[in-house]
Amino acid sequence: MSDPHDWAPSTPSAPDQHPSREHVLAGLKATDEGGADLVQLLTPEGERVADPRFDQFATDLDSAALQGLYRDMVLVRRFDREANALQRQGQLGIWVPLLGQEAAQIGAGRALQPQDMAFPSYREHGVAWTRGIDPTELLGIFRGTDHGAWDPKATKFHLYTIVIGNQCLNATGYAMGQRFESKVGEGPDAEATICFFGDGATSQGDVHEGFVWAAVYDAPVVFYCQNNQWAISEPTERQTRVPLYKRAAGYGFPGIRVDGNDVLACLAVTRWALEECRSGNGPVLIEAFTYRMDAHTTSDDPTRYRLADELELWKLKDPIERVRVNLVREHGIGQEFFSGVQAESDALAERFRDYCVNMPPPAPDRMFSQVYAEGSTTVDAQREEYLAYHESFESEGSPAGGGGR
Repeated sequence: MSDPHDWAPSTPSAPDQHPSREHVLAGLKATDEGGADLVQLLTPEGERVADPRFDQFATDLDSAALQGLYRDMVLVRRFDREANALQRQGQLGIWVPLLGQEAAQIGAGRALQPQDMAFPSYREHGVAWTRGIDPTELLGIFRGTDHGAWDPKATKFHLYTIVIGNQCLNATGYAMGQRFESKVGEGPDAEATICFFGDGATSQGDVHEGFVWAAVYDAPVVFYCQNNQWAISEPTERQTRVPLYKRAAGYGFPGIRVDGNDVLACLAVTRWALEECRSGNGPVLIEAFTYRMDAHTTSDDPTRYRLADELELWKLKDPIERVRVNLVREHGIGQEFFSGVQAESDALAERFRDYCVNMPPPAPDRMFSQVYAEGSTTVDAQREEYLAYHESFESEGSPAGGGGR
């Protein structure tokens, strides 16, 4: 592990908003391996390595289970790439890529029990997949037709949170409720909560407040930080002087760093953390040490602030490739399986694209629906006023919704 002084950002001599080459290289050298405390079960070369602490949480991960995890990651990457293309073609207003973070999300998502609750940010498409949410249900958010098409209560997956870090407060409050309602303890029905956020969010006050409240009330919440090395255009070294997982000690609960490109390690460590929370030993902070292989969003240009050398280094740690190599070398899986997954991913992309381009625009009075859980006389009056106004244009032969106020 690097000396803490290595993490201290240097003071720029000029108010340059873009990190210098030397600055970026220094950050890369400090973080590219994850340090001696990194939990890893599957190396970038596809070799399964033992870990005396976490192997017990991966005993069921046989060949069939590993194939399932591989399939998850390939399918999620495929519709993510399709959504990226759809945005470039004007079909989506924006898209938030997860390229490179498939293992961090699939591993954590598959560790959840049906009764557990998950709070995402806006990039957790892989976690949504593991909660049974069809990828097409994500499209409305990015096409501007809805705020999320799934039922958070039924799926145990909260709607996406756009405000950076706010979901940590929501998740902590929910987890406190689980404790107050005696849903924490021994037994198969015990519950826990997991909250997903990025390294940049750790600089937000909401995350700090969530940590404080969770610690004080022993809330059964796993704080799952996907450290993808870049908070939009700022490297991790400009977010913290110490590794992020070590921050947990300051709040009085355990923190751990896992190889975020290793789906086995992410699954095992998250299982352990959730078990800790369900049994009343929460909260826990997990830092999934990964990398954002694409832009922050489709409105971002990462070539303006990071080096191609860095991207090429992380390509060697691709989360999907290491699983494929392990399946071939250690489990004897042949090409037929991989071809089948590829065909399935292509079919998913085709269905995803067809759904997107044929999405009907919502009716104008949609803005009045589901504003309040129990209705509102004020909103009802506004709807009636709008409908009367809309009908007056139609009766006069004017374009629906055109002109006027």
